[in-house]
Amino acid sequence: MKTDDPRKKQILESLKGGLIVSCQVQHDDPIYTDNMVVKMAEAARWAGAVGIRANSPEQIKAIKEAVPELPMIGLWKVWHDDTDVFITPTMKEVKAIWEAGAEIIALDCTAQVTHEGTQAWNLIKEVKKEIPEAIIFADVSNLEEARRAVENGADIVAPTLYGYTKETSHIEGADYRMFAQMCRELKDEAYVMMEGHLYTPEDAMKCIFLGAHSVVVGSAITRPHLTAKRFVDLLSGYQDNWRDAEKAKH
Repeated sequence: MKTDDPRKKQILESLKGGLIVSCQVQHDDPIYTDNMVVKMAEAARWAGAVGIRANSPEQIKAIKEAVPELPMIGLWKVWHDDTDVFITPTMKEVKAIWEAGAEIIALDCTAQVTHEGTQAWNLIKEVKKEIPEAIIFADVSNLEEARRAVENGADIVAPTLYGYTKETSHIEGADYRMFAQMCRELKDEAYVMMEGHLYTPEDAMKCIFLGAHSVVVGSAITRPHLTAKRFVDLLSGYQDNWRDAEKAKH
């Protein structure tokens, strides 16, 4: 069932119907500067966003100091060569982003096996035990993983990793039919949000119509080099797939 914790409910309900902007930058991005994510977050606040999603303790802390009033979905991307699980893979990363100020912790909650040899979705129960105050945002790639994440106690579920697992790596866009089913089946048990492959305001509004509690948009807003890459990809006759850059390890 959805949380009955008053503090968590207040945060979650404040996100209803709104836009959460993913403000992320990697050191090898062409737009990287030390304060880039802060400027992204300030622009998101100016635009009326209801929340921020950010990567790494350093960037989370910097954003929270500049934009303290917006709820923070925190994650920490850590790549290993023997797994495709890279979003907040262990309690080490969870504790670091919690201490940095994130009220909501995003985890890979797919069926994939982690660098430590466990299925990613098993981390939910550990987080709930060690940091019960945290709101858990489950990043999944399909409906079955969403169901399992909710069973394990996730407060929020979203198809963030649709397109980023071996089984879904061939996809080009959002699966609205799957998302609609996710909303219908799980809306009474958790907050269902949409994240991934949204490129226009109309895409976002379609998800709200289908039942999304709120939507998260990143690349289309805060990663202009990838937006430009999409244009170049099409103009060159799909010879240089822009998604290779989007999925690159850093």
